[in-house]
Amino acid sequence: MSACTCLPGRFMASLGASGAGKSTLIRCVNLLERPTEGSVQVGGQELTTLSESELTKARRQIGMIFQHFNLLSSRTVFGNVALPLELDNTPKEEIKRRVTELLDLVGLGDKHDSYPANLSGGQKQRVAIARALASNPKVLLCDEATSALDPATTRSILELLKDINRRLGLTILLITHEMDVVKRICDCVAVISNGELIEQDTVSEVFSHPKTPLAQKFIQSTLHLDIPEDYQARLKASPETDSVPMLRMEFTGQSVDAPLLSETARRFNVNNNIISAQMDYAGGVKFGIMLTEMHGTQEETQAAIAWLQDHHVKVEVLGYV
Repeated sequence: MSACTCLPGRFMASLGASGAGKSTLIRCVNLLERPTEGSVQVGGQELTTLSESELTKARRQIGMIFQHFNLLSSRTVFGNVALPLELDNTPKEEIKRRVTELLDLVGLGDKHDSYPANLSGGQKQRVAIARALASNPKVLLCDEATSALDPATTRSILELLKDINRRLGLTILLITHEMDVVKRICDCVAVISNGELIEQDTVSEVFSHPKTPLAQKFIQSTLHLDIPEDYQARLKASPETDSVPMLRMEFTGQSVDAPLLSETARRFNVNNNIISAQMDYAGGVKFGIMLTEMHGTQEETQAAIAWLQDHHVKVEVLGYV
């Protein structure tokens, strides 16, 4: 695997399909998985050369949350969050102050004395987040932390993590297989496939100029337009007399805001009938897809399509109607 770098204070996603190696990558950060070769540096410290006692100390700077929360059922919410502080022999008054502060941060200030069995899944994950932050870590690892939650709860947990990232300047590494998660909260993304890092960049750059087919596939999964039924019934694979091409266009970055369709009409004497369109934002960059009919002669439409492609619009001819 190539070098994977996350700068301090960034919110980074490890993105890939199931079995791609996302969990292995993130578990190498705190050496839950020890790499067979290479190095692991956190805050400028090389972890692979540390003794067990030194590694234990270094791990206090790396918090981690999991899919299934891993709370102790016999302890209250307060007791679960306090546990790492107790193990570190923190004075009781400091524990009380720190735990109260953390529970307020994650929105559970009224749940000090509740037990995990009486909490919802989202509340349990908030307790786990508070516990992971107890030792004031510089890095937080999130191993599929929202996979067991419903969509609404997932959104609330992601918003909480982003808020913590902004408030505390905490570096967060998140495992996900969903591009919606990446575009919602992350600054940068590492795309993993078959145990290899195949692409890494800011979210805006990956959405604007994806360099690998896998990244393109993930981006396409966030936007989807079905061909209307009446068009499906008329759609032909080859052109016929008086038929026109149906196009699927993908716009990213600057191509979204540029008046490209009106420009093709002016330059190539074609008319575009927009069937449907969808736009979204990721990393401050607008992107979207559009289904259109392009009316004109074969030469005019081919020239217009080539011109659009030269201006960073991905154009696919779906058929003819």
